[in-house]
Amino acid sequence: MATSETRVQFGLVVPENPLNPPNRHHYMEDVNRLLTSVKGHYDSAWCIDHLNHDVLEAWTALTYLAALHPELRWGHTVLCQSFRNPALVAKMGATLDFMSGGRFVLGLGAGGQDAEYLAYGYRFHSGSTRVSELDEALHIIKALWTRERATFEGRHYRVKDARCEPKPDSMPTIMVGAFRPRMLRLTARHADWWNVSSTGIEAYRGYLDEFERACDEIGRDPATVRRTWGGGCVCAPTDAEVRDLAAVRRGGGGLLHARLRGLPEVDDRRDAGQ
Repeated sequence: MATSETRVQFGLVVPENPLNPPNRHHYMEDVNRLLTSVKGHYDSAWCIDHLNHDVLEAWTALTYLAALHPELRWGHTVLCQSFRNPALVAKMGATLDFMSGGRFVLGLGAGGQDAEYLAYGYRFHSGSTRVSELDEALHIIKALWTRERATFEGRHYRVKDARCEPKPDSMPTIMVGAFRPRMLRLTARHADWWNVSSTGIEAYRGYLDEFERACDEIGRDPATVRRTWGGGCVCAPTDAEVRDLAAVRRGGGGLLHARLRGLPEVDDRRDAGQ
């Protein structure tokens, strides 16, 4: 992920699905080696949130890795809000923020893979309903992080006299993954960071125009929202090797071959559920 500020910052999306039998027993060794290699160069690390795949559960994995690698800031790209009760997410986020010394970014999206919902017993509501649920979830999370007791009665979620302790010393960063108009308006209302994943520059320009219109509608300066992008890249010691690897990737079904002196191969196929 790269952010648009004076110094471009980079974050590593932790490889989430090399859990097939030949690789699974080397997974932690490879991931720890990869994370160690980017320290001092990358500022953050991120986990994907999926369930019905050969992947680790995102919150558990991030919490464990954040403890092992305290030099990095940690977040999800992005959590599916439907998978976890929002009040519990607020409590989990406050706890992780406290125990990590403020190194947690709450990344949230509205979800989007119907087969995954149904496999795990979740109802897959319409897109408009899922956006409405996410809006309510963010109201609840913010209330629990800032008020002594929170009460909220919505169409989808409710809390009554709910407490969240220890409260964060300052509000954890909230990042919303969004590219459609309703989600962009929600992002303009709630988010500190805006994330778009796996899209090209021309499509991104269109999303940016729509996002700036959304900010204008609510009177927010779009420059107050940090813009982040998530996607694949190729890394190699020379420009020629980068071009060769890029050509392989274009023809290789999305596989990112990270051959930067001992880095493991990384499968970069993912969906941020936006």
